[in-house]
Amino acid sequence: MKNALEALGEERKISNEKVVDAIEQAFAAAYKKDFGKKGQIIKARMDVETGKLDFYQVKIVVDDTLVRIVNQETEHDDFDESETRVRYNDEHHIFINDAQMIKSGAQLEDEIIFPLEEHMDFSRIAAQTAKQVIMQKIKEAEQEVILEEFGAKEGDIVTGVVDKIERGMVSIAIGRAFAVMTPEEQIPGEFYRRGERIRAYLYKVEQGPRGISIRVSRTHPKLIESLFAMECPEIANGTVEVKAIAREAGQRTKIAVVSHDTSIDPVGACVGQKGVRVTAVMSELHGEKIDIIPWDEDPALFVANSLAPARVFDILIDDAEHTAEVDVPEDQLSLAIGRGGQNVRLAAKLTGWRIDIKGSEAQYTSQEEILEDTFEEISENEQEAKSNIIGSPDDSEESFRETNNEEVLTVDTVVDELEANASEDEE
Repeated sequence: MKNALEALGEERKISNEKVVDAIEQAFAAAYKKDFGKKGQIIKARMDVETGKLDFYQVKIVVDDTLVRIVNQETEHDDFDESETRVRYNDEHHIFINDAQMIKSGAQLEDEIIFPLEEHMDFSRIAAQTAKQVIMQKIKEAEQEVILEEFGAKEGDIVTGVVDKIERGMVSIAIGRAFAVMTPEEQIPGEFYRRGERIRAYLYKVEQGPRGISIRVSRTHPKLIESLFAMECPEIANGTVEVKAIAREAGQRTKIAVVSHDTSIDPVGACVGQKGVRVTAVMSELHGEKIDIIPWDEDPALFVANSLAPARVFDILIDDAEHTAEVDVPEDQLSLAIGRGGQNVRLAAKLTGWRIDIKGSEAQYTSQEEILEDTFEEISENEQEAKSNIIGSPDDSEESFRETNNEEVLTVDTVVDELEANASEDEE
């Protein structure tokens, strides 16, 4: 018998104690069906070595002042809806004084056990009941083990085999359990075949009315973090931290990282030598593009970084409105916005800021022109300006007033040099 119990437990992946408990409850139910009385609590105990079953009746200890004793013939006539006392049943209860005579120190709510006559000659109906109880209890024990096992894996990547695809729902066999991936959790453009091995992010395990529900996803942002943790020891050990993730599954992801060790570059750690680490993650996602962004506590710098690969000219942060107005060169405008607004949309989601982008070609052009004018002033007009100041010191202030104000304000270096020369000549 012991070997049979162990074999059943190993086959079902449950403990021997769970198997024995299921058998005891099953035979107790069969005994009550054939030989029990109404209100009785019957339990069975099995010797795991011999398989012998003993049956017991259990009575609950009660206080005779807290129960109501009813005569069956007048029960309905005497019943009061406001009555709060428990109805006494001789097959179910035992008064505390009587219980203490049987078991010294018995307390209220204790269980007093009375041996019952042995019976194994159960009817066909009782035997069928026992079989159903055993199957039900073993199934419940299996569910408890699965719930505990997969509950511990919640938030991790799991690997399974596609079992079936029905109405867009993908059923994945993971060990002896089955997980479900809904259409919303599937990467657009991916196709799954029965028997195909697949990795997914386990994001929910719960006990439902129809059993345990295990939900997995290929679109969850945490899938990206878990994949990088598998490829990057620095993320796995906490040296590099993933601060934020914004993802449009199947197309593009932005991930913000920061290093807690100044000697380690967080972006370089994620990219890997010759890009081997990020390439491995992209390969698992069938080519989904990934932007690795250095996180910064300064919102302006973080927003600027998040718009990569576009270059940013200037940022105006409005803390009250939680918005960022970003100026980019005109030739970077389409890159900053991205196809269909994807780049700026992901950047906003990554940073948590509303981002407004505008091109600044005029500003860049005028700055370049100012620089060109500055060098031309120095190379072509420096000698002439010096001569005027030397020849007429009294006219120097007037000459400066006639000078174009915009040039004076813009070319500070030229002004400084001319003033210095004028002072030397006046001396």
